[in-house]
Amino acid sequence: MNIQEIIYTAKALIANDKGLLAMDESNPTCNKRFAALGIPQTEEFRRSYRELIVTTPGLAESISGAILYDETIRQHLKDGKSFIKALTDKEIIPGIKVDAGAKDMAGHLGEKITEGLDGLRNRLQEYAQMGLRFAKWRAVIAIGDNIPSHGSIEANAHALARYAALCQEAGLVPIVEPEVLMDGDHTIEQCFEITEEVLRTVFNQLYAQRVTLEGMILKPNMVLPGLNCTKQESVDDIADITVECLLRAVPAAIPGIVFLSGGQSPELASARLNAMNVRFKSRLPWALAFSFSRAIQYPALEIWHGEEANVEEAQQALYHRARCNRAARRGEYNAWIEREQE
Repeated sequence: MNIQEIIYTAKALIANDKGLLAMDESNPTCNKRFAALGIPQTEEFRRSYRELIVTTPGLAESISGAILYDETIRQHLKDGKSFIKALTDKEIIPGIKVDAGAKDMAGHLGEKITEGLDGLRNRLQEYAQMGLRFAKWRAVIAIGDNIPSHGSIEANAHALARYAALCQEAGLVPIVEPEVLMDGDHTIEQCFEITEEVLRTVFNQLYAQRVTLEGMILKPNMVLPGLNCTKQESVDDIADITVECLLRAVPAAIPGIVFLSGGQSPELASARLNAMNVRFKSRLPWALAFSFSRAIQYPALEIWHGEEANVEEAQQALYHRARCNRAARRGEYNAWIEREQE
């Protein structure tokens, strides 16, 4: 393990007001999104869609790293170049999702535990040899009647920490993603309370597993009311409460926080990130950036629709959303930037 190299990569992932593009949907998730739009759910269509993303002109202006899926790292562009090489040539750092998904947790009705630790050391060594430089593991925490339980939070935090330690052993930067889900009718205050508990527990476990905080990136949820909550706070209120929660629970040693979009609309995700940077950027110990999937990809996916003739227009939409989020990192996102593509 070369910890200085890991720290260098972690810093590079959040440098120059850029962020991450999550294109690591599992095959079932990708197929579900394709099915909703009438796109054939085949390996070749998944490959073609991800080629559309990777070959988008100007993508590296806003994107520092891309999170891939195991299927994708073994595929190639039409010209024969591997996806890893295509990203590296654009100076976009390639990474990989390594968890095996969230499964029902025994003895905890309505709660999930993320699996995938078995055999992870060997997989990480293979990924490092293939040229990947960071990894991602997602834990999901639902808010509902009598959940989350302390046992569920502890188990998921422990798995995240063990994954992170294994990543650094293999020379990879761990992206640590504890996601408190937006689903439900919970209030923003409930989300704040649970998110703070989850983050405190995760960092306690990271310390216990001797993870070097300077060589990791945190990927949390924003503090939001449930999608079905009757009260939906303003953009500025969400910025304030999210940053307050992070300041309480996240050590200053980590270089950056990259938010997940978690089902937010592309415009709202950008606006909320922008508000945090406008109001707090100059006095925070870590960078606030993005690691969005749907909030960058979905407009492009709707345009592409599986048709080769739509690739250029879809790429323009993808470039536009990435550019909007780089502007949000700078605190410069506004309605004029949003309308620029029109």
